[in-house]
Amino acid sequence: MKTMQAKKSKPGESEDRMPGSTAQIRDVMKKVEADLTCIAPDKRFRKIMRVLKKKDKQEIVQAVLEKFYNAEELKPYQAELIKMQRHLERTGKKMVILFDGRDASGKGGTIRRVTRYMNEKRYRVVALGKPSEHQKTELHIKRYIEHFPRAGEIVLFDRSWYNRAMVEPVMGFCTRDQYNRFMKKVNTYEQNFLEDAGKTILLKLYFSVSKEEQARRFERRKNDPLRQWKLSEVDLQAQDLWDEFTEKKFKLLKKTHTKESPWWVIRSDDKHLARRETMKLILNSVHYRGRSRKLDFNLDPDIVIAGDREIKIMKKQRKKYGKSLV
Repeated sequence: MKTMQAKKSKPGESEDRMPGSTAQIRDVMKKVEADLTCIAPDKRFRKIMRVLKKKDKQEIVQAVLEKFYNAEELKPYQAELIKMQRHLERTGKKMVILFDGRDASGKGGTIRRVTRYMNEKRYRVVALGKPSEHQKTELHIKRYIEHFPRAGEIVLFDRSWYNRAMVEPVMGFCTRDQYNRFMKKVNTYEQNFLEDAGKTILLKLYFSVSKEEQARRFERRKNDPLRQWKLSEVDLQAQDLWDEFTEKKFKLLKKTHTKESPWWVIRSDDKHLARRETMKLILNSVHYRGRSRKLDFNLDPDIVIAGDREIKIMKKQRKKYGKSLV
């Protein structure tokens, strides 16, 4: 089923993006609802339908259809995720999926779509807060390992131990020595828990949002009372520290993208495409029975970027512009 979507921009480029379908509807309704507040809610709908201009009605219909078809496009992949989940349960395999990246890059929304129809008894979403004083004295990765999956289970980390490689050094939450020690040891740590006869599957995802789109999403959080809780200390400084985060991302990929434990970068300015391609990537990481032969599992190369390819893109940008843009 074809998805209604805006034209994609190339990596590193920005564009005047259309708001999400719900936001489009809200903007249209604001034009007419100001003069209708005195009308009873049950009568307001009919009145609105009479005063809406043809162009506004078309915009609402388009937004609703876009939202509907986007959701419908994801459903076959969500059904495949259930098959994959059953396969992991039958075989006793374990899956660890890391969702890392910049703030407001769409990690949480993607996790919700991935797990929406899964068996809740067989997956867990882990989003750890600041470490306790006791945990600060322990090995950094220990508190994450404590949440690792049992046989037949999937654990999705909404930010992972790689906070030590990105957020913590930029924001001054760790010392230079702690950062260097982590970067030196992390590949060994991962290799150790992957050496279990192929029972553990590790998938490392880095969500990459453009600076312009991140700013738009932050502005929405500021003005939406249902999203204001998402604003954090890091969010408030993310735009000013953009280049510092980019530099840490470059070092992260160079050091920790390996053949055994690769990174996948997800271009996430278009939330729907990011969610769809993430589902494909997860499904492609497991050989499970009953895989659909009609569904397209090919990854969009403009959305899903292998870690080594992203390194090349960033090096090229650094040479041309003096800094990386992604």
